[in-house]
Amino acid sequence: MSQVHLLDHPLVQHKLTLMRRKDASTNSFRRLLNEMSSLMAYEVTRDMALQPVDIETPLEPTTGMVIDGKKLVFVSILRAGNGILDGMLSVVPGARVGHIGLYRDPKTLTAIEYYFKMPSEMHERDVIVVDPMLATGNSAIAAVERLKELRPKSIKFCCLLTCPEGVAAMQRAHPDVDIYTTAIDRELDAHGYIRPGLGDAGDRIFGTK
Repeated sequence: MSQVHLLDHPLVQHKLTLMRRKDASTNSFRRLLNEMSSLMAYEVTRDMALQPVDIETPLEPTTGMVIDGKKLVFVSILRAGNGILDGMLSVVPGARVGHIGLYRDPKTLTAIEYYFKMPSEMHERDVIVVDPMLATGNSAIAAVERLKELRPKSIKFCCLLTCPEGVAAMQRAHPDVDIYTTAIDRELDAHGYIRPGLGDAGDRIFGTK
């Protein structure tokens, strides 16, 4: 079974609380999400492979360690995933980016794909899927299922919030995909929203309703 990594650093929890407030403006919500994403990237990339490289310091030659960002792909589930993307790229600017467009059928809550664009040679790459919310899990499950068709080296899922139902659904469908999140909230309501949650992440990021 996959692991759930709860990112409970004090800075992360402080910023999450500010984002939850219903009176947080679009500007502050977006800024906080960008900051949160940078902090989350630190944890989700913790086990990235390193390779030695010879360099010259101002004093003498030495050997350092670097990551190959070009082998990493951040996959954003549109549209809300783009709110996490910029913060992640600020930490690993060499990463490639893929996008998958999914919308949720309001009656069945199932995910329907409308866009899919990935870098080449995905079989050589490690993938981190980003989306602010893991609620019903339908979009995340569909995105990972589609990505597995390209046989990447590994897949992780990174979200701001989730709930027990979302975690359980994701683990049933993809027991090989670890989940990284800053909070596991109480429950999923009848409309597919996380409670207490923070509302619709996409609307709050982009100032829409």
